[in-house]
Amino acid sequence: MKELTNKSIYKNIKKKRITGTVISFLLVTAIASFAFYFTVRFFVSYMLESKFKQEYEIAEYLERVYEKSDKSGKDDIYTVMKEVGRDFMVLDKNGKVIYKYGKEADLSNPKKLELGSDEKEIIVYENAEKGIVYIDKDGDLRMNLKKIMKRLYDEEALDDYSDEEYMEKMNSEGIELETMDVALKDDTIMIPLWISVPVNKDNETLIVRAFLKINENDLILFVVILAALAIVMLTLIIMIFVRTVLNIRRQRRVTNYFFTDVVTKGKNWMWFTIRGEQMLMKRGNAKNRFGLVSLAFINYRNYCLCHSVQDGEEMLRKVHDLIVKDIKKNEMLVHNSSANFAMILLCDSEEELKMRLYEIIRKLERIDAGHRFAFQAGVSVIDTEKNDNDKIIKRKNIDIENEYNNACSARETLSSSDDSGVAFFDDKLVEEEKWRDSVKELQEKALKNEEFQVYYQPKYDPRTDELRGAEALIRWQSPELGFVSPGRFIPIFEKNGFITNIDHYMIKHVAIDQKRWLDEGYKCVPVSVNVSRAHFVEEDLAEQIRDMVDEAGAPHKYIEIELTESAFFDDKNAMVTTINKLKSYGFAVSMDDFGSGYSSLNSLKDMPLDVLKLDAEFFRGDSQDGRGEIVVSEAIKLAKNLKMRTVAEGVEVREQVDFLAGEGCDMIQGYYYAKPMPAEDYKDRMKMHVYTPEVSDAAEVTSEAASAAVSSHIAEVTSEAENENTDNRRNVFPG
Repeated sequence: MKELTNKSIYKNIKKKRITGTVISFLLVTAIASFAFYFTVRFFVSYMLESKFKQEYEIAEYLERVYEKSDKSGKDDIYTVMKEVGRDFMVLDKNGKVIYKYGKEADLSNPKKLELGSDEKEIIVYENAEKGIVYIDKDGDLRMNLKKIMKRLYDEEALDDYSDEEYMEKMNSEGIELETMDVALKDDTIMIPLWISVPVNKDNETLIVRAFLKINENDLILFVVILAALAIVMLTLIIMIFVRTVLNIRRQRRVTNYFFTDVVTKGKNWMWFTIRGEQMLMKRGNAKNRFGLVSLAFINYRNYCLCHSVQDGEEMLRKVHDLIVKDIKKNEMLVHNSSANFAMILLCDSEEELKMRLYEIIRKLERIDAGHRFAFQAGVSVIDTEKNDNDKIIKRKNIDIENEYNNACSARETLSSSDDSGVAFFDDKLVEEEKWRDSVKELQEKALKNEEFQVYYQPKYDPRTDELRGAEALIRWQSPELGFVSPGRFIPIFEKNGFITNIDHYMIKHVAIDQKRWLDEGYKCVPVSVNVSRAHFVEEDLAEQIRDMVDEAGAPHKYIEIELTESAFFDDKNAMVTTINKLKSYGFAVSMDDFGSGYSSLNSLKDMPLDVLKLDAEFFRGDSQDGRGEIVVSEAIKLAKNLKMRTVAEGVEVREQVDFLAGEGCDMIQGYYYAKPMPAEDYKDRMKMHVYTPEVSDAAEVTSEAASAAVSSHIAEVTSEAENENTDNRRNVFPG
């Protein structure tokens, strides 16, 4: 089945709406014209043949009379033949005139006349007056209506003349009726023709002068029939023409609807993709550079929340109408999805286009006096194309969708801020896109071949330095890509949905590791495993986790399910149901990144959690006024009141450890104690079970030296910091 595209849909609509109607109109017009022509031709032939047959019957009568004669009595036969009132000639077999009565025929121009009804072929000699009634090349009788009308209504042949007066007029001009080529008598045109009739006797030929009589009544009948037929045909053609025009107008309306954006009432994305490619590939635009722009209205959702969707759409119309004032010839603007606009703008230089976009954004920011808006634009530059001789040529194979995607990729580099801005698509973004494609291409194979490795980061009790738990983190050792940190692939998996496969992979492998270590006699502690918010749309998530852990044979108490705070923004009822199921199966459930969002207290109120993880940002930077310590202290107290354990992540120095120990924090996870490590290294930590610092208290060094040693240790693993940050944020989706 042929793939449907915007272009194919548009072409089908256009073709079906217009082409069929136009073809029908042309076909009907052609058929009507041919029908009219052949009907008129048939009527004329029928009328002339009918009149010719009358004269031919007279000629045949004369031939029969002559046939019965003998040589001795021919004078008597000629006398009888003369009484018929027709001039005639008798020719012998060699064409020599034997006898002549009346006017002599001009035998220089014989014509063959075919009588269709009798299928006879008759030799006829035309009169000297050419073109009134004649025989065409097909052997059919024809008449020239214009000449006949002129003969009938000649100004010199007045209607009030009597026959005698008309004859006197003819004679006064020296014209005798018997010798006239075309005579007018009693409103009748008498057109002479010489008819040849073969005489079987002695192979002679009788040539008789006949008169085709066409009178005014014949012409009136002919004109009436012609007019009636013309009216019918013309009415039919007009009806088809009107229908064709109406269909064309209807098609234009359909096309306009097809190309109209329902919100802004301007053009839509379909029009942009089809007409945009046509415009860019015009020969006249080959020398122009263009910028394809993706413009996003950053504050649109908030505006709709504060007002209404209708007010939001009205604001989009204002935005569209303001921008369209800046659109020049060979430029385009459409409203795309939601609060996004797409533009094709002339681009003499990137700096000039950047300044122009900032000027447009500056106007848009102040489009409503009561609000401050922000707009972000991404630009993909469409350069000129050149041949091997460095000559600019017409563009070919422009893909608007791809160029717009590039512009969106450039705009997404600004998404971390809510401020207005402009960004251009460049080689760096191309490389990032190639990287994303590579990751997507290899992800299934990597999962199948178990290229993903489970790393463990221990959690210690800050009061006793005892190992109390760990978090399972992922790393990727790829044969094609090398060692890949989470920050390079986790965001990609989150966007394309592959993260759910990673969740299953991690839970299975952690459960297998825990079972193996228990069998080997290790003193295991609970290990937390991140589960993506994307997984919580599945009603049987708790059962899936239970079955995977049971299949590995690990006790449920050694598996902790860790959720990021952002996951709580989704379906609250489904989340609570899943958490309660997990707890009923013996799994602990924790909230990661507490304090990174805006609804943490609400989440704590509604969710029956076991562990609260304080976000690492609490422990970064300086807090000269002690506000950070106050917030951490109160959060720990709140967790204790809710019967929850607390974990502080991202802890790097001794002072933070001492503070958290004093506040009653249950566990610390961070570089002060340990970085994420492979499973074999983690086994060594389980053997010791109690943290032994690299700089021992027994070494009699100052606290400053200890701090310096710890700082040195941190510096050695700085490259791992990105991994931990990504691990801690890996389930955070754009809101």
